[in-house]
Order: sequence, then C-alpha cells, then structure tokens
Amino acid sequence: MFVPASALEAVRDALFAAGAGRIGDYERCSWYTEGTGTFFGGAGTSPALGEAGREERVPELRLETVYPEEAHDEVMAALRATHPYEEPAFDVYALVS
Repeated sequence: MFVPASALEAVRDALFAAGAGRIGDYERCSWYTEGTGTFFGGAGTSPALGEAGREERVPELRLETVYPEEAHDEVMAALRATHPYEEPAFDVYALVS
C-alpha cells in the first residue's frame, strides 16, 4: 500500500492489531521505502494531500506486510479505517509456499 509518512505509524499499528505482520515468532514485521505518488482527483473528490482538478505528485511510502488469509477482512477494515486517503492504493498477493 502507499501511505504518507505522517500516517505510517498509525496505519502500521492498525494493521498489526488486526493480525498482520507476524512471521513465525516475530511480530510487527513490515518493509517500507520512499517514492512519489501521482494522482488526479476528479470532480467530487477531496484529496487528503493536494487538490482536486490537477495532477499531484506527493511523497509517499510503500508499506508492505504479511497476514494470514483468515485475517483478510479485519486487515482490510483496519487499513480503510486508518488510512487518510479517500481511496487507499494497495495490492494483495497470495503467498504460496
């Protein structure tokens, strides 16, 4: 997912509380790196950063973590409840071992 740096800890805390970030005996496992997000908010949008009606470029962090399949609904609910964007951008990949 992509998140502004100011929201990183709140989003991580919510995801971990919902069951994400556990690998074996380790907890709160995640990875993040800096990048630039771009978007154009159309009519009726209210971006958390920038303004509607123009293309924006904002610094963001790409945050990755893992979670068990049975925690999917809780993790997605935590993400949406905590993330500051109207439409958080995220990917979900099934891991096969």
